[in-house]
Formats: sequence, structure tokens, C-alpha cells
Amino acid sequence: MQTTTQPITITQARQDAASIFLAKVFNWMAVGLGLTGLVAYFTAASGLAQVIAGSPLFIIIALGTLGLVFFLSARIDKIQASTASALFIVYSLLNGLFFSTVFLRYTGASIAGTFFITAGMFGGMAIYGLITKRDLSGWGSFLFMGLIGIIIASIVNIFLHSSGMSWMISMIGVFIFTGLTAYDVQKIKRMGEEGIMSQGQEAITKGSIMGALALYLDFINLFLMLLRFFGGSKN
Repeated sequence: MQTTTQPITITQARQDAASIFLAKVFNWMAVGLGLTGLVAYFTAASGLAQVIAGSPLFIIIALGTLGLVFFLSARIDKIQASTASALFIVYSLLNGLFFSTVFLRYTGASIAGTFFITAGMFGGMAIYGLITKRDLSGWGSFLFMGLIGIIIASIVNIFLHSSGMSWMISMIGVFIFTGLTAYDVQKIKRMGEEGIMSQGQEAITKGSIMGALALYLDFINLFLMLLRFFGGSKN
């Protein structure tokens, strides 16, 4: 009896640890998205979004958010968990200022509709990443190369102003970020199964922040890509 029950006990413990860690990650992601959405809405409603869009503030905020992502990714092992948490919150707030300019281009109804479409697609791929028995680690290099490709194409299109290329970038981006959602969720699940929950509160908090950041980026980028298809322009 011992030889048959022991593996089940270990497996159950790994699954429970993964579930707890995933809950922490998704809680942080929800906090980040909530802060971004609230700041974006109230900034747009106050008229500050027009000031941001028409001034160097837009570039400063964009570079600031990008810099925070790189800093967190590079320095997560060196900084304290409280610092990582604070930086994630600051990043979410700054992104809200950046996203407030979206309200200047698209109608509120189309933004809301696209958000729910994004949530549905994100949720479906997150569930797939959780339940699939297939190892998705092989997707990583392929998806990363695709991500680099659309970044380069987007920079080139700033000068070309090609609507056709913009649509192609968005279409490819949808596939890349839905794939990344499943890939990242499975990777986070494995972190929970492989013992991060036993490494102390510092490691748990920093791991959950980085997991939340990855999923947050998947969600907002998928949202932006879909907005090009479903967003109703105000003009």
C-alpha cells in the first residue's frame, strides 16, 4: 500500500503548490490590469490624455515603462521583494497613462468589447496551458523569434505607414501572444510544482511578480493587436 500511495501524495502536493503559486501570480496580474485600466480611464476622462499624446511626455512614459520591464527582468534576483512589488505597481500606473491615449482614438464601446474578446482568448489559452499534457517549452524560441520579428516590422512601419503591413503585424501578433499565454502559464505552473513555494516568502513574491509581469504583457499586447481589428475609430 505504501508504494502505491506515496507517489499520489507527492503528486498531489506538487499540484497544490502549483495552484497556490498560480493564484498569487494571477492576483498580481489582476492588480496590475486593474490599476492600468483605472488610470487609463480617469486620465482620459480628465483630458490629461490629450496633453500626454501631444507632448514629449508620451515618449518619456513609453520609455519609462520599457525601462522598468528590462530592469525588473535583469535585476529581480538582486532587489528585495518589496522593491519588485513597488516597481510592478509603478509600471502598471505608468502603463495606465500610456494607454489613456487609446481612448482618444477608439470608442469606449469598442474598447470594452475588445477587452472582453481579449479576456476570453487569454482565458482559453491559459486553461490550455494548465491542462495540456504536451510540453510547450519548445514553443519558447519560436515565439521569441516571432516577437522580435513583429517588433522590427513595427519599427519599420513607423516610417512606411503601410496599413497592409499594420494588419499583417496585428494578425501575426495575435497568434504570438496567444501562444505565449499558454507557454507562460505552463512555465509558471512548473515553477510551482518544482518547489518555489518552499523557498521562502521573498522567492515566492519575486517569482509571482515576474510571472504576473509576463502574463500582464501577454494580455495587454494581445489586447492591442485585437484592437486594430475590433476597435471602432472616433474619426
